This record gives sequence, structure tokens and C-alpha cells, in this order.
Amino acid sequence: MDRLTLFGLLFALAGILAAQIIEGSNLSILFQGTAFLIVFCGTLGAVMVQSSAKVFMNAVRMVRWVIVAPKLAGRDSIAQLTEWSALTRKEGILALEARIPGIDDQFMKKGVQLLVDGHSADKIREVLEIDIRSWEQLRWQAARVWEAAAGYSPTIGIIGAVLGLMHVMQNLSEPGKLGGGIAVSFVATIYGVAFANLLFLPVANKLKAIILEQTQMRDMIVDGLIAIVNGENPRYIELKLQSYLD
Repeated sequence: MDRLTLFGLLFALAGILAAQIIEGSNLSILFQGTAFLIVFCGTLGAVMVQSSAKVFMNAVRMVRWVIVAPKLAGRDSIAQLTEWSALTRKEGILALEARIPGIDDQFMKKGVQLLVDGHSADKIREVLEIDIRSWEQLRWQAARVWEAAAGYSPTIGIIGAVLGLMHVMQNLSEPGKLGGGIAVSFVATIYGVAFANLLFLPVANKLKAIILEQTQMRDMIVDGLIAIVNGENPRYIELKLQSYLD
């Protein structure tokens, strides 16, 4: 669990609420269900319009990465690749065929299968790099869904504010309620800006960072497999791949 993400979000909210209290304002004015509904549903609807169903659903599923990121099994992968290198130097590439059923990582499994099938280093790299680019592109598009939400949210907030002001203008006959009504109408703008800068944009950037880390691990696996094909020394392979983690 990424505790820094949770702490950062709580810290930001606490600072905003504390400032509201220091100014002597009533916190209850910040909690408006109507404003939340306008901003949240409006923003969600906008990103649905611009995204394909596959990309949108992938973006929703990837949100959990912000709190619980996929495990980076870098050291385990290096140990495995180093072991396979030593094995192939002794018994040949076909010795890895028996290991394939026990490989959990589908990307690595695909690479080892290509290796066992006798493909050249260039062919293996070509196939796996296409796999990496396709994997990266789909997830990058999903991260951009939340980046787009950060762009739509403030504008939807302004729409909510205008709708609120229209409601206030319909009640000009009661001057005593105008001040409170105007204040409430601008809560939608606050929600729009807050969602964009405290939630949607940070989520998008965090997902991009995780995608880059995952891509780097796949690049590391490709380099390790190519080194095995080329018959590199196991110790050299280990030191080379360690640089990805350093």
C-alpha cells in the first residue's frame, strides 16, 4: 500500500478545511450534494464520451494502482534470468522448456517460449518490443482518461456555479437568502478545481510513473533473454540487469 498517496490526499484536505475554520467559515457550506453530483457526473460523462469502452474500463481498473501498485519483481526476475543463463550454458537452450509451465509472468513466459523455439536474438527482441509497446500504449491511454478528467472538471464546476446563480436569480424577492445562495453556487467551482488538482491530475501522473516502471521491468527481461541467447556469462548478466534497479 502506498501510504504517501493516502497521506498526501489527507494532508491536502486537512489544510483546506483548517484554513476554512481559521477564516471563521462554516464547514457545512463545503458539503453540497448537488454540486458534487454536477461535477462528478458531468466529468465522468465527458470522459466516457471521449474514450472507448475498453480504455475507460481499463482506466477504472487501474485506479487501484495509485494505492496498491503492481509488484515490481525486479530482483526475482534477475535471479531467475541469471539461473537460466547458467543452466543454458551447461545443458543448452532446450533445458528451459521444462521451466515454461512454472513461469507466472506471461510476458516472460512468452519470451522463454520464443527462446526455446530457436528464434534469433533479433526476432525475439522484435516480438517482445511490439508486446511492450502495445501493453504500454493501452495503459498510457487509460492514464490519459484521468488527465482528461482533470481538464473537464473545472469547466463542469463553472457550469454548476452558473446553474446555482440561475437558481439564486429566481429568488431575488428574498434578499436575505441571496448571500448564502451565491456562496453555495460557487461550491461547484471549488469541487471542480479540487477534483482536478487533488485527485484526477495526481492519479494520472501516478499511473504514468507506474507504467514507466512496469515498462522498464519488461525491457530488463528482454535484455536478460537476449543475453541468454547470446550465451553471455551469468555474472555479467546479473550485473547488467542490476543496473535497471539501481
